[in-house]
Amino acid sequence: MMAESAAGSKRIVQGGIVHGGDLDAARAAFPAAPEPWVDLSTGINPWPFPLPAIPAEAWTRLPGRVAETALREAATAFYGAPSPDGVAAAGGSQSLIQILPRLRSPGAVAVLGPTYAEHASGWVSAGHRVTEVVSLEECDADVVVVVNPNNPDGRIVPPETLLALAERQAARGGWLVVDEAFAEVAPECSVASEAGRTGLVVLRSFGKFFGLAGVRLGFLLGEPTLVRDMRAAVGPWAVSGPALAVATAALSDAAWIAATRRRLAEAAARFDARLAGAGLRVAGGTSLFRLIDDPQAAGLYNELGWAGVLVRRFDYRQDWLRLGLPADKAAEDRVTVACETFKNR
Repeated sequence: MMAESAAGSKRIVQGGIVHGGDLDAARAAFPAAPEPWVDLSTGINPWPFPLPAIPAEAWTRLPGRVAETALREAATAFYGAPSPDGVAAAGGSQSLIQILPRLRSPGAVAVLGPTYAEHASGWVSAGHRVTEVVSLEECDADVVVVVNPNNPDGRIVPPETLLALAERQAARGGWLVVDEAFAEVAPECSVASEAGRTGLVVLRSFGKFFGLAGVRLGFLLGEPTLVRDMRAAVGPWAVSGPALAVATAALSDAAWIAATRRRLAEAAARFDARLAGAGLRVAGGTSLFRLIDDPQAAGLYNELGWAGVLVRRFDYRQDWLRLGLPADKAAEDRVTVACETFKNR
């Protein structure tokens, strides 16, 4: 998916993208692995928000305007966005990533990488010239894309740096797109409260922190004009009735959100200690996923696979593995025993 370009950057061309969560492929690759599998390949909260009672009409009627407005108001409050008029909801942040590039004429796009590959793919598919850059310094592009915290290494760009860049982008008629898919666990890094600024576009993902990826819900925060364009592009009834009910309740549950942030931070620290005890180096991540840097990562991936543990590997960094948090001690034991077995062989 990448081609050589200027020094310190890579020109992006179209190509296949591998994602986490493909248990069918894992079972085919490791047919003797024990069931059930422990899937740590996606970075989704293993302790999901408890589903509220869903009104029967949410299943039987088309989603109503009142329910959609309630969701946008809940999202505005949770993300600290300036106004519900600056919030667009869609069936997953992935759909927003694919639609957004079609809302402006083709131009030059810089993606701070390495990062989530669908960003570059979406802009390339819409006819833009996309380059992966390793630094935001002197970044010269009509659109700059930053994932913050970054996937997979957890790198954080300070909000003041992002806001200064957004101001420069606005001056040239460009955009700064900030994907905050994992910012629920690092709210101090978010620029969502500034999303009404000219040229600043913020993407948020509901399913990761709330552990409900199957709901398929994402938000775009930005200037009302861009938000209106996005809402027109995704069309009517973009979010299902059950998703509206679940997400409105979840985004409004301050006690659950605070407790879950603490639980994830404690679990990540505990998991780090066990990984270190197994002889591995944790090189980064967030409290939703940990990044392992090891020269034997390819062999460790296979060892984990035969143990029925699926983790995320990367074609651009053969020494990296990303692991989500195990849901319980049994899963954590299976991971660490496999790691210890491999490292001590």
